[in-house]
Amino acid sequence: MQIDFSKREGRVPVTIMHLSGDLDASNYTEVIAQAQAVFSEGTRDLLIDMSRVPYVSSAGLMSLHAVVLIFAGISREGGSSSRAINIERDGAVRQHVKLINPQAAVDQVLEVVGLKQFFEVHTDLETAIMSF
Repeated sequence: MQIDFSKREGRVPVTIMHLSGDLDASNYTEVIAQAQAVFSEGTRDLLIDMSRVPYVSSAGLMSLHAVVLIFAGISREGGSSSRAINIERDGAVRQHVKLINPQAAVDQVLEVVGLKQFFEVHTDLETAIMSF
């Protein structure tokens, strides 16, 4: 897994986390750690570019939820999410982390497990940036 960052200006500054490679048990903690690092540096709005992620495991899905909790200022212990996903309760929380361009297989996984209802998913960069 390669993780890179770029920044874009919309209504607010947005950091884009570019992921490349499978998101699974071998690297999910690195995704969480990198997200924590940019949050600690002051980033408050994060767009996760999934266009180069061909596969996401359950650990990878957990890491995406953990990133949402980080950006909501909710502490977590170790590599586990500190609480279960609740679409209704977490509406405002998830406005600071969004996804863009998941590949078809990843998009299907997000749909099957219900995370497409949790995450705002975009296919156009400008629309995604302006959604924050």
